[in-house]
Amino acid sequence: MDWIIEVNNLSAFYGEKIALKNINIKFPKKVITAIIGPSGCGKSTLVRCLNRINDEIPNFKVTGEIYFKGKNIYDPDIDISEFRKNVGMVFQKPTVFPMSIYDNVAFGPRIHGIKDKRKLDLIVEKALRDAALWDEVKDELKKTATQLSGGQQQRLCIARAIAVEPEVLLLDEPTSALDPIATKKIEFLLEELSEKYTIIIVTHNLAQAIRISDYMAFLYRGDLIEFGETSKIVNQPESELTEAYLNGQIS
Repeated sequence: MDWIIEVNNLSAFYGEKIALKNINIKFPKKVITAIIGPSGCGKSTLVRCLNRINDEIPNFKVTGEIYFKGKNIYDPDIDISEFRKNVGMVFQKPTVFPMSIYDNVAFGPRIHGIKDKRKLDLIVEKALRDAALWDEVKDELKKTATQLSGGQQQRLCIARAIAVEPEVLLLDEPTSALDPIATKKIEFLLEELSEKYTIIIVTHNLAQAIRISDYMAFLYRGDLIEFGETSKIVNQPESELTEAYLNGQIS
């Protein structure tokens, strides 16, 4: 198995409160890994550590190491902007910018130095096509992104993330605020995107994790209880805690 992110002895703290306890996990390339577990178990903290979003939180600290393609992402010489270009993030609530659909998608490429209009046009179209949104918005690219539906906004956020051609796409409960139809579209989209990108998704929806993931990590009270192929964990969990969670006995 080819790994792209490796987490070694990671612990995370909000002030004195410990959120993650000595996590060790390797994320495989170009598959969907779902991070599951009850509320407050550390799922979001873990995925946010993977591109250092938690750095912005006062009193947050980590110990241990996270390697992306063999380089420790906490090394002092790392270029955070370049790193986050390679490891993109999509949040629970769609975070579209109050600008046009086109400008939302072109935002990242412009930040990274692409100014040529023709190049930007091609990037925007490709990202919107890859996010399964092009056919719905191609005649309304100047429309303000906030006018889109919730599901469309979330797909726009995915388009914005992949416009800079990342290698990893992190998603923190991306469908929790969406209706079943929009959720199904996002799930189908992620399955398609996993052929090009490594996808790591936090979800509180166990059925969703089982439907779309190739690998699964189960967290409980800050501990990584079990990690492996989804089919194996679902059918033959090694831990009694995992089995209890899968059977709805802990939540």
